[in-house]
Amino acid sequence: MGAPVRILGIDPGSRHTGWGVIDSSGHKSQYVAHGCLSVGDGELPARLLQILQGLAAVIAEFGPQEIALEETFVNRANPQSALVLGQARGAAICAVAGAGLPLAEYAAAQVKMAIVGNGRADKAQVQHMVKVLLNLQAKLGADASDALAVALTHAHVRGTRIRAGMALSKSWG
Repeated sequence: MGAPVRILGIDPGSRHTGWGVIDSSGHKSQYVAHGCLSVGDGELPARLLQILQGLAAVIAEFGPQEIALEETFVNRANPQSALVLGQARGAAICAVAGAGLPLAEYAAAQVKMAIVGNGRADKAQVQHMVKVLLNLQAKLGADASDALAVALTHAHVRGTRIRAGMALSKSWG
């Protein structure tokens, strides 16, 4: 089975970026930490810098070996929001690239399917299942819960790849 792999999950947002860290070994995942970078309502460049620096600090503190990020949901009704969210994702990706770590990206529906079994699950269902899967009693905020769900999804995907004899790669794409 080997040593556990530490995974950082990130749920990027332009005002709140959730993060969650788990250790994964075989079929088991263990909670390590979670949090949320709240960067407020200031100018976008300053918020993006806070996301980049905040995630770099989380990476330095917890030493993940792999990172998983939620993909941007494209909102056709409000394309400006999607552009801003894409920039927040870019800041998160730069933090990952700066650390030289492998990055996997997952669509929100893929995360919901992996965690709840329903690609259209709501946030409360995801929060509940994250708490069940990680045996957590503490209250989780939506952003941190989503980030832990992304990390758990990656743990499931990497476990499936290993069991199927597929090579693990640096790209995951």
